[in-house]
Amino acid sequence: MAYRDGEPVTIYTVAERAGVSIATVSRVLQGSRPASAETRSKVLRAAAELDYVPLRAGRALPANRHEAHGLVLPELSGPYYSAVLMGYESAAAHYGQSVVVVVTANRSDMRRTVRDLTGRVDGLVIAQSTLPDAAVATIRRKIPTVLLAREHVRGCPTVTAENVHAATELARHLLDHGRQRLVFVGDPHGSPDIRRRYAGFCAALEERGMTEAAPPIPAILDERYAADVAAELRRLGSRVDAAVCANDELALGLMVMLNAQGVRVPHDLALTGWDDIMTARYMGLSTVRQPMHELGRLAATHLHRLVNDPALADRPDPEPLPSRVVLRGSCGCHWDRTTAVRGKDSPP
Repeated sequence: MAYRDGEPVTIYTVAERAGVSIATVSRVLQGSRPASAETRSKVLRAAAELDYVPLRAGRALPANRHEAHGLVLPELSGPYYSAVLMGYESAAAHYGQSVVVVVTANRSDMRRTVRDLTGRVDGLVIAQSTLPDAAVATIRRKIPTVLLAREHVRGCPTVTAENVHAATELARHLLDHGRQRLVFVGDPHGSPDIRRRYAGFCAALEERGMTEAAPPIPAILDERYAADVAAELRRLGSRVDAAVCANDELALGLMVMLNAQGVRVPHDLALTGWDDIMTARYMGLSTVRQPMHELGRLAATHLHRLVNDPALADRPDPEPLPSRVVLRGSCGCHWDRTTAVRGKDSPP
């Protein structure tokens, strides 16, 4: 293998030198698809200058590549999935890859759908609990597979954001505000992310010796279900003085619903969310800023690398991306709405 400045020369090095994507380098070296004379000249000149030899014992890269990724998501509604998808597509485009998205909601035979997809793409990213672990294990033996925001499955790099510590910090903050009767809003059995947030929430309460907290309200994380949560909070009455919602959509819908019912946030009830979507900044919602766009980018990057080097499947998972608590008015902190308008609303 050739080296430059002590580092091995790879297809990435050639692409950088030629000023093209690695997909273009792959196509030129394979001869699998036509390229302009100028592009072909750039790639071949860069490869010659760098003394580049493709992997796989000097053979050209496989000619049966689809130059496409498969992305399996539970749904596409809401700002979370939009941000993840935008991040994913931006990275995939950088590598010259197209993206085939499959949504599992309302599909009766998801395993067959994904199985069919594996014949049209070079690798898969499977998000959250869209498929059981056994199905994932079968798929990853056929095609490079990366997991996103779900539990680890052997042989599949897993991309996640940090949840436990941020949730603990957020709950501690509410306790420091003098709130003593906290409730978690979200189903801990719904996804690994929600389970970890609930674990962090419980850890903060246990630190203060609070072992008799109200059980979680297992709500669907959609603003359309805010009325159901508001009804449950009315039933709990004085037993709750702070609600920690597992996402911003539900928290914002709940904030509007409670205000309409005469419940003052945060005076009567402190309220927090998770994700830090744009609306949260203008509504004064205390929340946790999750790197949604970067999650998508990182998943696409890891899959692209795994497709080109299957040995990466045996390496440790990347570190979880950091999440940050953002304090605004809904938890009882002082908040100036004009900071959001000026674009200066950021974590303390």
